[in-house]
Amino acid sequence: MTAEVFTPTVAVTMTPGAVTHVRKQLEKKPGAKGIRLAIRKSGCSGFKYETQWVEEAAADDRVFHINGIDVFVKEEHLPLVNGIEIDFVTEGVNSMFQFRNPNATAECGCGESFTVA
Repeated sequence: MTAEVFTPTVAVTMTPGAVTHVRKQLEKKPGAKGIRLAIRKSGCSGFKYETQWVEEAAADDRVFHINGIDVFVKEEHLPLVNGIEIDFVTEGVNSMFQFRNPNATAECGCGESFTVA
């Protein structure tokens, strides 16, 4: 009998609106190589999304190549964002990233934080 190594597939996707927004921002930041989707503990639900411009990849980064955009996610955050879709929306005069995470089991009322069971 032989053992098989199983590597789970992790998915991160972006809508065309998010790709367009990130591409425009990267044009203004010549040193940036992509965008980081980061997670930190925060808020009443547990975790908060953060985006950061990346100039150098870290050793523990997983890089997702999405329509010419590199999205960097730390290995430790992969279980929290697996399957996430990143969108960029405009509501009235406000524009923002919106994260559709199939693993989120709860979100706080203000939308600041989320929980993954």
